[in-house]
Amino acid sequence: MLNDIWVVLGVGIMKLTAPSRPGLVQDPVISWLQRARTALGLLATVWLVMAYPLRKGRQEFVLDKLENLVVGCGILLGAGAIGITLFILAARSPLGGVYARRLVGPLTVIGVIVLGVGLCWLMVLALRGEIISSDDIGRYDLTFGFFGETAGTMITGLAIMALLVLGAIGCVVVLLISIVTTLLVTFMALNSCFRTADIHELLPALLSPLLVWSLFALSLGDTPDVAAPPAVLYSFLLGGPLTVTALSVWEIRRLRHRHGITLRTALGRDR
Repeated sequence: MLNDIWVVLGVGIMKLTAPSRPGLVQDPVISWLQRARTALGLLATVWLVMAYPLRKGRQEFVLDKLENLVVGCGILLGAGAIGITLFILAARSPLGGVYARRLVGPLTVIGVIVLGVGLCWLMVLALRGEIISSDDIGRYDLTFGFFGETAGTMITGLAIMALLVLGAIGCVVVLLISIVTTLLVTFMALNSCFRTADIHELLPALLSPLLVWSLFALSLGDTPDVAAPPAVLYSFLLGGPLTVTALSVWEIRRLRHRHGITLRTALGRDR
């Protein structure tokens, strides 16, 4: 049963974060290389952590990585919003209106992430007893005196106690699912640049380098996570941005030569 839930969640996350508008040009080679890039990045991170000792505790390391994920989302959302707005405004009529209507996919992904974060926050508040707690037992009579004040208070207290026990179990389950789902959606959304290909096929290739180089600039001011030699650290830090940039340049060239997609045609300025 639990395995089925995770399978359904996984399939749903893949469908949610993958561009899927009608008429979308889907190049299997580009898609494969994007997945391979992500997998290699994860493998390199795991290798670095396993090969060299951490400078900080594992909990702090995980929290730092989660913080980087949030920062990455923030950078991509901010820069993406500006870039997409300029892209839509630069497009000639009627393409600008067409691109604006295609914002549904990216906005849906963002909405799911915000909803997931809000749900996690709500469950944490509930588990902390800030919504309803054991202090509420014996304070209310929800029977409105039908069984008498004492009996009504006792019945209400038992009901609240049962609600607390069942609610705590439910909150833990919902919190676990929400955390995993939100993290996976966020990670997959970053990989697909929040489904910006739904707007136009060129946008992921244009926005991806901006994201990785921004994260690289931020990482220069942080203390390295592992006690690795400088050559290894800088190779690791530069490997991601250089790989993503090279892949983006190649992707733009492939879209132009294989599918006739260029920035001029995207903006309707080829005539």
